[in-house]
Amino acid sequence: MVPLQGIVSAGVHTLPMTDDTSRSTTTAGLRTTVEAYWATADARDWEAFAATLADDVVYELPQTRERIRGKDRYLRFNQEYPGDWHVRIERIVADAEGHQAAARTEFTVGPEELHAIHFFTFDDRGLISGVTDFWPEAYEPPAGREHLVERF
Repeated sequence: MVPLQGIVSAGVHTLPMTDDTSRSTTTAGLRTTVEAYWATADARDWEAFAATLADDVVYELPQTRERIRGKDRYLRFNQEYPGDWHVRIERIVADAEGHQAAARTEFTVGPEELHAIHFFTFDDRGLISGVTDFWPEAYEPPAGREHLVERF
């Protein structure tokens, strides 16, 4: 379990850097990027959240058969997501050689608790280039996001 406090501190979000232009693509660096992704999403710090994403990021939800292409659309999808949800990271596994990571999280929305599994891919700069979310049950997507997604 990874506490989100400590990753977000006074509005400053730290991602590992190998130099001034690229993020770390080590296993620890990928793990830190996933931690920052969730911490900034939970804090609704959308500028810092966007900094974890590649411009051409692709987000997929197999249960609803939705796909979102591009950082701007994915950022807007998260900004517009309904409800006062919060996330707690339960586990992250990262593989620098394969440029991938997986996370198990717990989301709370009011009294409801949901668990999900997320698969991440990274580009050569260590930015998140793909996210696939798996939720426990298939469901129809909520109305109001048709302008951001394509069904598959």
